[in-house]
Amino acid sequence: MPELSRQRPQFRNINAFKDLTTYRLPAAGWVSILHRASGGLMFVLLPLIVWLFDTSVSSEISYERFSSAFSSGVGFVPGWLFKLVVLAIIWAYLHHLIAGVRHLYMDARHAVTKEFGKSSAVATLVLSIGLTIALGAKLFGLY
Repeated sequence: MPELSRQRPQFRNINAFKDLTTYRLPAAGWVSILHRASGGLMFVLLPLIVWLFDTSVSSEISYERFSSAFSSGVGFVPGWLFKLVVLAIIWAYLHHLIAGVRHLYMDARHAVTKEFGKSSAVATLVLSIGLTIALGAKLFGLY
């Protein structure tokens, strides 16, 4: 009889105004949100990506124009801001690719456990941020 009188745990929805500031999202949640954000970012910046590719391979003159965009900018957009946008594209591509491979692996191997979800989410975040920092250092001329 004492087991019947025990309180059962209560599960409730979070209040966006009160609970959202103190809610700790797990690593898998961050990867999921960032996977959607990186896909949206790549979709929105697709015209810029096409322009970058077209300008870089059209001719030697257009390649010089492309190279000068990174140093002196294009129109009213300074070169450093242009590099930051390209860095965002690099992060979006890398994160979306690594998170997509993570999802494919989990689907193919039926590796849907809490432990593997957490460890693979942390690995996804570390790899995507680490590779973005390495490529960003190259983009900004640090090596």
